[in-house]
Amino acid sequence: MSARQKALIVDDEPDIRELLEITLGRMRLDTRSARNLQEARDWLGRERFDLCLTDMRLPDGSGLELVQHIQQRHAQVPVAMITAYGSLDTAVNALKAGAFDFLTKPVDLARLRELVATALRLHAPAVEEEPEDSRLIGDSPPMRTLRKQIAKLARSQAPVYISGESGSGKEVVARLIHEQGPRAERPFVPVNCGAIPSELMESEFFGHRKGSFTGAIEDKQGLFQAASGGTLFLDEVADLPLPMQVKLLRAIQEKAVRAVGGQQEVVVDVRILSATHKDLAAEVAAGRFRQDLYYRLNVIELRVPPLRERREDIPALAASTLARLAEEAGLPPARLGEEAQEKLKSYRFPGNVRELENMLERAYTLCEDDLIQARDLRLCDTPSPGEGGAASLAGIDNLEDYLEELERQLIMQALEETRWNRTAAAERLGLTFRSMRYRLKKLGID
Repeated sequence: MSARQKALIVDDEPDIRELLEITLGRMRLDTRSARNLQEARDWLGRERFDLCLTDMRLPDGSGLELVQHIQQRHAQVPVAMITAYGSLDTAVNALKAGAFDFLTKPVDLARLRELVATALRLHAPAVEEEPEDSRLIGDSPPMRTLRKQIAKLARSQAPVYISGESGSGKEVVARLIHEQGPRAERPFVPVNCGAIPSELMESEFFGHRKGSFTGAIEDKQGLFQAASGGTLFLDEVADLPLPMQVKLLRAIQEKAVRAVGGQQEVVVDVRILSATHKDLAAEVAAGRFRQDLYYRLNVIELRVPPLRERREDIPALAASTLARLAEEAGLPPARLGEEAQEKLKSYRFPGNVRELENMLERAYTLCEDDLIQARDLRLCDTPSPGEGGAASLAGIDNLEDYLEELERQLIMQALEETRWNRTAAAERLGLTFRSMRYRLKKLGID
């Protein structure tokens, strides 16, 4: 018979300690109790624990000190902070210090049981080596750092804001955080916030009741309910309109949602991950994004490096993409010529990994004898925006073809940056939608 898992409870109020001991005991956990910081440190020095619950205010110090002590000496132990109701700043500070999650007083027993069950699904001891994954290719220093950060953040329930340029792989990173954490067996629900019409947003996020508005012919579950127990990934979160930002903030703070037309709030246990290719701090400064929501989402920021900062990974990324394309087509794999490899390594890739994949897919269909030459990549030898200098006539054989290819690249870049939203891409380029549509047809871009 395996040994029972063990929890350390740290609180100076006897009633709270007894409530937690009874609840965890019914979950078949052995418990040890401490009234202050020193007793907690003594217990941690004597025994091994699978979980720690600590109050924020202790007679001889702060619960944050205990979180930091556990992070430094017992990193495999998930620790949850118990804070006074409404002390969200305190809870956020605890998460930043390394706490697994937090509870507010008075303690909701259903929420406590969910937290404990999630914490106990963590693997212990922590894995020191970052796991390999075929979706996160590259062995450059930035990628090794990113893998380690993903492994660490997977053990927390803190909201993570994933920053990075369009096409750099932010959703891949979000999926890995989910899959390496204790919610891996629960749903991962990604949502592109910029793709939902504003009048449907509340229904999409929180669900609706039959008859609540015209067209609501039956009850519908929202994204929060669909992700319950798992992870909700808010991609392009900067595109949320301000009224929806208010409602999202409340849902995150209260851990509960109310369906459109519903009378009661429903508790949801969801981890929030968010991302955008925009500078979210700049959006806050410009008044387009709420500062309180920004602080709630950006408890921990994880930056995904652009492809130009890890050029040494391009050959491995290219090889993987070409192997996948060959498998999908049922044809022999193509290889990159030496000149083509050098061209790729010197290109800035404004669209990052997604642009590289699209470029190789085009080249794969154009190349001969399963060898991709530099000309198959259809890259222009023009300086990248902001690099200065003039185009050289030596690389131009036909001005019309040259300008057409330059136009194609700029349109593709705008489409990549706006996630193929043609209206937004037209705005980005200063074109009317009609003019944009004409150019897409002329260049054969679907």
